[in-house]
Amino acid sequence: MIVRDFNKLKDTDRSVSDAKWNSVRMLLADDGMGFSFHITTLQAGSEHTFHYKHHFESVYCMSGRGSITDLATGQTHEIKPGVMYALNLNDKHTLRAEEELVMACCFNPPVTGNEVHREDGSYAPVEETA
Repeated sequence: MIVRDFNKLKDTDRSVSDAKWNSVRMLLADDGMGFSFHITTLQAGSEHTFHYKHHFESVYCMSGRGSITDLATGQTHEIKPGVMYALNLNDKHTLRAEEELVMACCFNPPVTGNEVHREDGSYAPVEETA
């Protein structure tokens, strides 16, 4: 059994930050679960374009308000507490935080903790980050 406390992890190397977001990686690839689990916070007023070409991601909004736009279709969806979205087609998307957004995220394949977003908004394939 794995038990971790977000409040203890947020001040460790499992807490990764970039421009206007922070992600606390609760589970990583080396935990052997087949997915990674993160609590990600996006600053109010921020906008982020991501394209996880090599990963699937599902995201559940715990608090805050914003929107997500599927850049292939132009369709925009409201993000608020209780809403989940899944990037089942490696969907390129723009996420906007009207208020601070706190999201629970799962990645498959799991991230290792060493990833950084590349210029195109993606993470490198797993074999490049292992």
